[in-house]
Amino acid sequence: MNITIKQLISAGGPILFFLVGLSIYSLALIWERWTVYRRTFSGMEDLMHKTHALIKTGEMKQLSELCARTKSPAGEILYKVIAHYGSPLEKRELAEKAVEWQVSRLSKSLTALATIGSVTPFIGLFGTVLGVMRAFKDLSVYAGAGPSVVAMGIAEALVNTAAGLFVAVPAIVAYNYFAHKANDFSSEVNWLAEQVIDRTAHREFSSLV
Repeated sequence: MNITIKQLISAGGPILFFLVGLSIYSLALIWERWTVYRRTFSGMEDLMHKTHALIKTGEMKQLSELCARTKSPAGEILYKVIAHYGSPLEKRELAEKAVEWQVSRLSKSLTALATIGSVTPFIGLFGTVLGVMRAFKDLSVYAGAGPSVVAMGIAEALVNTAAGLFVAVPAIVAYNYFAHKANDFSSEVNWLAEQVIDRTAHREFSSLV
């Protein structure tokens, strides 16, 4: 027995349309986060290599100029750390707060993605349960029609489960990817900031001696 797309959509009912709406919203969040992350991490690897090389050679002035030219969150944080006149502890606090703010910016909307990824399979399952109940009700009404009636009803009802998984999988994958990248940003920038702080503290101590 062939089941058309129109029949599947009709069988899904309001829950299927709700899942479609969640899918569109989820894709919009993923695209918005992708653009933010692309801008944040653009040129960051190159900045890390150059920063590490300049720290090793002690060329802090060149590093400061490099960070000032780099239009990225990582460069801005390192420039603030270098330009800040204070103790190493104050510089660490400055770096930690700046990194924390950037991570919170990167983590925006990730909770919504995680929620969509976790609840949509259950929403789809709920729609399937309602569809199966309707299929058995049809079977009781058309008792002489045989098992084909309930078989078609169940097949149609399963569209909600499939739709729930279709919405959940991209949302979960995107959430894990973005959360991992945010953690990478935090650890890498904090490490670079610590190297800068140690180097500047060493230079200040050497000048005093």
